[in-house]
Amino acid sequence: MFFSFFSLVFYLLLSKTLALSAHGMARCQFTSPDGHDAVFLEQVYINKLLMGQYNSTTGKLVGYTERMKELADDFNKDKHFLDQQKRNEERYKSVIPTLFQEALKSLKFIKLYIRLTSVKDPGSEHPAMLRCSVYNFYPKQIRVTWLRNEKEVTSDVTSTEELSNGNWLYQIHSYLEYTPTFGEKITCMVEHISLMEPIRKNWEPLSESDWNKISIGTAGLLFGLGFTTVGLIYYMKNTRGRLLVPTG
Repeated sequence: MFFSFFSLVFYLLLSKTLALSAHGMARCQFTSPDGHDAVFLEQVYINKLLMGQYNSTTGKLVGYTERMKELADDFNKDKHFLDQQKRNEERYKSVIPTLFQEALKSLKFIKLYIRLTSVKDPGSEHPAMLRCSVYNFYPKQIRVTWLRNEKEVTSDVTSTEELSNGNWLYQIHSYLEYTPTFGEKITCMVEHISLMEPIRKNWEPLSESDWNKISIGTAGLLFGLGFTTVGLIYYMKNTRGRLLVPTG
C-alpha cells in the first residue's frame, strides 16, 4: 500500500531532521471518461515543502533535496516498490469510469446555458460583432464554433480561455465579427461532454420584410419632417415684413 511507502519515507527523513509537520498525498489526475490519460502521483511534503514525488509518467521517484535524492535512488532500484506503484496506478485507473459518471450525476442539477448577444467594437473593420457566452459547464473541455448558413466560420473569430467561476464551474466567451446580409443564418454551436447532443443558438437578424418596414417608416418620418419644413418656410416667407399690432 502507498501508505506504507509514505510511512517509510517519513521515518527515513524525520530520523535526521527536525520537522514541524509532514504529510503525504496520493492522487490520480485525468480528463478522459475512461481514464486512459490518467497520471498517478505520490508526493511527500515536510513543512509544506515538496520533498519528493513519484510520477507514473516517468515511472520513478524524484527527490528534491539531497536526502530525498538518495532515498529516491534506492527506491527506484527496488523492483517491489516499482511493482507496487504500478498496481496502485492500475487500481486508481480502474475506478475512474465510475467516478466520472458519479461526478456527472452530481452535477445534473446544474445546466449549461448560452447567451447570444450583439456587441460593439469601434476598432473593428466589420459593422457588427456577436458574442456567444457559455456558462455553468464542467469539466473544463468545451468546443464553441460559429456557423454561417450551416457552414463553419473560421475567420474573424476570437475566444477567451475557459474562465473558472471558483465553484468547479467554468464560462467561456466567443466573438464573431461579420457584415450582416439579408436572409443569412448565424449559429453558435456548443459541444460538451455533459450534453447528449450539441446545443445550437441562432442569431435572429432582421428579415428583409422587417428592413422594408423600417425603411418605409423612416421614409415616412423624413417625408413628414420635409413637409413640416416646407410649411414653416412658406409661413415665414408670407409673414416677413408684416407688423403685428396687438388688439385690445
